[in-house]
Order: sequence, then structure tokens, then C-alpha cells
Amino acid sequence: MGKLRHIALSVPDPWRTAEFYKHAFGLEVVGETDSSLAEGVFLSDGVINLALLRFKSDEAAQGLGRDHVGLHHFGVWVDDIAPARRRVEEAGGEWLMGEPEVKGGSFYEVKFRDPDGVVFDLSESGWGGAQKNPGGADNAIGPARALVPRFAGRRAAAAEAMVARLRERQAPGNWAAEE
Repeated sequence: MGKLRHIALSVPDPWRTAEFYKHAFGLEVVGETDSSLAEGVFLSDGVINLALLRFKSDEAAQGLGRDHVGLHHFGVWVDDIAPARRRVEEAGGEWLMGEPEVKGGSFYEVKFRDPDGVVFDLSESGWGGAQKNPGGADNAIGPARALVPRFAGRRAAAAEAMVARLRERQAPGNWAAEE
């Protein structure tokens, strides 16, 4: 059976949102993406991967629209796509897009819709920072993703904005400073 190991949020500024989750929950950046579908940041707590995505078009947003903010889809790490796909389709799920091109550690996911229209991914290789079976003899860690060099300025600006927010909250007379 599969393990829930990936959650994707559609957000207007993945780097600003990443700073929030880094500060609030100690998540770590495990990569970025600049694909034909979306740009974004991947975070992890060491077990689950959290994707913060800004979709590039309504079509790429797979039915929710590129301006949607909130939960977009989730992902399940499976042992073998073929039988998992068969079970999904037998239960009423519908293939949406994607097929594994290369197996053996490369990143890929196959997207589906459940009978209610909720989008989810299946992956045999997992997601960066995620663990398939923590503590188990058969544990695996999802493939790493690199940072995208052209996003360096956005990363820096988001980090600076978070520092400014933290300073403002800690200023005398501010509610956070009085706790």
C-alpha cells in the first residue's frame, strides 16, 4: 500500500510562504522547481514533502485555476505504479497526466483525480526530503532537487522580509514582545 508523503499548496509567492513554514515549523528547503507547469519551493520535515507552487497557467493548475490559493493536491509513495494505478482506476479514479520516463531514483509522478475531482500523485521514487518508511529496513529517501539559480534574488528578498516581520513583532508595544 502507499504512504502519504507529499502535499502541494498553490500560493502567490512560494518563497515568502516558504519563509513562514521554515520559521513557524522548522521545515527545511529541499529544492526548487521551474517547470512548464509551475515554479516553486519544496520543503520537508524529514518525512513529508511540502510543495509551494505558483502555477503558470490555468491549464497547468489542473482545474483549480492559476489564482487558486490553498491545497492543490497530495501525493502517495507506492511500491509499483502499475498495480497502484489499476487499483485507483478500479475504485473510480481517473488518470490526469504524467508517466514515469526513467525508473531507479529519478523524480516522477503520475497524476490522477479521485471520483470527487481531487487531484493526487502517485510516485515510486518519492519526493525530496520525504522518507518512504521511516525506521523501516526498507526505508528510502526521495530524490533531492537543486535550487534554481535564477531564484536567488527571490529567496534573499523573502528571507529579508521575514527578518523584518520578526523584528516588527518583537518591537516594544507589540503583542509578540509582551508575551
